[in-house]
Amino acid sequence: MIRLQLPLRREDIASLRAGDEVLLSGTVYTGRDAAHKRLYEAMQRGEELPVDLRGQLIYYVGPAPAKPGQPIGPAGPTTSYRMDPYTPALLDAGMAGMIGKGQRTEPVRQAIMRNGAVYFITIGGAAALIADSIRSKETVCYEDLGTESVCRLEVEDFYAIVGIDAQGNSIL
Repeated sequence: MIRLQLPLRREDIASLRAGDEVLLSGTVYTGRDAAHKRLYEAMQRGEELPVDLRGQLIYYVGPAPAKPGQPIGPAGPTTSYRMDPYTPALLDAGMAGMIGKGQRTEPVRQAIMRNGAVYFITIGGAAALIADSIRSKETVCYEDLGTESVCRLEVEDFYAIVGIDAQGNSIL
């Protein structure tokens, strides 16, 4: 098991191999379909993004409402390929990687390699267990999207597996 502090350093990403199991601690951003579309469209218009994703990870999640006293509700990954139309542009703009579930398209794999990025996968169907590793949640933009808004999460020992490494090797 490899312990990594977020945000990831490029040398950390370069040392990872497909199939490595990791525990991530630090800041992760959330975003799903609607948020990705807005980020992508803002980039296409030449606008500054409302959140600086350079060097950051995005977790593809739309968490359920939190119970009293909890920072977040169940927070399992959503299917990653739905973000694939937007992901290469975000990686080219400096995003370090993503956390989700499922396969990625060839353009995303190429963008991962081109940018020395990483794609982590985590366990679908374990949303309540995953939420146990999330210490705090703060909405940073697109509040009108509700559970699909972009949030900043602080995670501790968030379990993931390297699905596609910076060399393009894949376990998927």
